[in-house]
Amino acid sequence: MANIFSNPVNVRPPGVNYHHSVEVPAGSRLLYVAGQTGLADDGTIPGDIESQAEIAFTNITRILEASGFGLADVVFMKSFLTRREDREGYQKVRSAMWGDIKPASTFLLVSGLARPEFLVEVEVVAAKSD
Repeated sequence: MANIFSNPVNVRPPGVNYHHSVEVPAGSRLLYVAGQTGLADDGTIPGDIESQAEIAFTNITRILEASGFGLADVVFMKSFLTRREDREGYQKVRSAMWGDIKPASTFLLVSGLARPEFLVEVEVVAAKSD
């Protein structure tokens, strides 16, 4: 049985890029992916939200694949941004990289992340029935 993504008719439809809930079938494997930031493989941190978001999502994809999961298996995403004005750029990258994949999600604006250069951090939970 596959994960069931839902937007109940008695709740206002989601704004963009997410579903209100995801039901995970019994017996599924779960994978919790720690928050990923805009830290590139070479140790640099680009100064713009689009580049940092792309790096974070690329790292998430790599981590999922290393455990036999894919983006389509993600059931929950939590996104942290340090600047409200970066939301549009972040959503642009998210839409481009995730396409029609829209897990349940929470979007937070925070005063800071682990390093002052970080503009974004994203964590996910994936579920998969074998």
